[in-house]
Amino acid sequence: MSGNLRTPLLRLAGVTKSFGATVALRGVDFELRAGEVHALLGENGAGKSTLMKILAGNEQRDAGRILLNGAEIEIRTPAEARQHGIAIIHQELNTLPNLTVAENLALGQEPRTAYGSLDRRAMIRGAREKLARIGADIDPRRPLGALSVGMQQLVEIARAVSEDARILVLDEPTAALSRAEALRLYEVIEEMRGAGVGMIYISHRMEEVWQLADRVTVFRDGGYIGTRDREEVRPADVVRMMVGRPVDDLYQHRARKPGEVVLDVAGLTGDGVGPVSFRVRAGEVVCLAGLVGSGRTEVARLVFGADRPRAGSVGVGGRTVTPRTPREAIRAGIAMVPESRKDQALFPQLAVEDNIAVSSLGSHVTAGVLHRRRIRDGVTTTLDRLRLRRGALRLPVVALSGGNQQKAVLARWLLRDSAVLILDEPTRGVDIGAKSEIYELINELTDRGKAVLVVSSDLPEAIGISDRVLVMRGGRIVHELDSQHATEEDVMFHATGTAAGSTGVTHD
Repeated sequence: MSGNLRTPLLRLAGVTKSFGATVALRGVDFELRAGEVHALLGENGAGKSTLMKILAGNEQRDAGRILLNGAEIEIRTPAEARQHGIAIIHQELNTLPNLTVAENLALGQEPRTAYGSLDRRAMIRGAREKLARIGADIDPRRPLGALSVGMQQLVEIARAVSEDARILVLDEPTAALSRAEALRLYEVIEEMRGAGVGMIYISHRMEEVWQLADRVTVFRDGGYIGTRDREEVRPADVVRMMVGRPVDDLYQHRARKPGEVVLDVAGLTGDGVGPVSFRVRAGEVVCLAGLVGSGRTEVARLVFGADRPRAGSVGVGGRTVTPRTPREAIRAGIAMVPESRKDQALFPQLAVEDNIAVSSLGSHVTAGVLHRRRIRDGVTTTLDRLRLRRGALRLPVVALSGGNQQKAVLARWLLRDSAVLILDEPTRGVDIGAKSEIYELINELTDRGKAVLVVSSDLPEAIGISDRVLVMRGGRIVHELDSQHATEEDVMFHATGTAAGSTGVTHD
């Protein structure tokens, strides 16, 4: 796994960056060797993204040096970063979904005929060659937006490899991938390692880090904490370096005593889903688990009214509501944190305060007048509960780290005080410290008698935070497991249809 690890390919020395009074990087050091995967870890806001923006030429450092193969370089623009062989695969893909795969791969380097027109045959031929270099079996004539996120990611990697990138930064590369897509990505990483490409790997998934990385570097609060060989350190040690404290029991699952039924879903049917029936009681966490495509998110969207059901009913607190729109769901006491906060939950350019208050404005209006002070008091109290800085109130929400953006979405529904909270992949792309805080919040909500429905692809999380796990396959709930006695193997057996005589309740 090690490859040639002796040559320092990239070195960052004493890099500092501030945004006004906020210090994002405090004289940090980082070194990448040819042919290694170097994991860069830290909580959201630790400085990882800022460092990557400096490497990409999107931000300029205030102090410090960048050395490539021992020679100091300047990276003032993304074009200069590419000229130095640096490519970044962002968590939010920088692709054009309306263009074809071939057009995306040729962007800025489109082949021309002798008459100056676009040479489409050459473009498609070149795209096939680029995809073949990483073993990606993708039709270059297809619109990029028609591909899965995993396939789109492979297209970005193919473009980076075709540009002879010597340094590849992978930012949360498997956050939205299926298991099969992630395994394919691992194979590509191994191929690039063998070709001497140095890779910076940013991930909150410890199992990935321990599978792929040669070394681990930790940042905290904009500062460099340390670098360790992966084989010489335990995950618990790295977590302690990241958060500055031990996180002994991440899931903190304590015994709960569920009360009356709050959410009652009966025969709910939609496109490719159902009929689905289940109940969630007051003070209970129920998790929908299953493979990608099993229908988990589709069920959550039907319950929230984001998609219209063809049949079935949804009840809240003993009253049938069956929302046809999210607005109806919110009025009925149902809240939802969707899978993609960027595309489905946030208003990026609005202030944090406005993003939190947006679903509660109606309760603070008298005679057509909006009581701004009352709203701010409620928002401030909610921020304190989620350990978000009050100074962030007027910042655009897009300026927050991923974990803090997720907290802002959660704060919206805490302010609304809904009876039912649906959390779709609540900790995706969130650091371990923020995960712990979100789990604490879930416990707080159940203590207050809320019904919590979680959708999670993280099996330890699905089992660790819930009271019951409902396993989905083919758009239906096929089995129910008591979380206290369930294992990851149990969930996967039922999710894949290979279970034989395991404990739990089978759903017809």
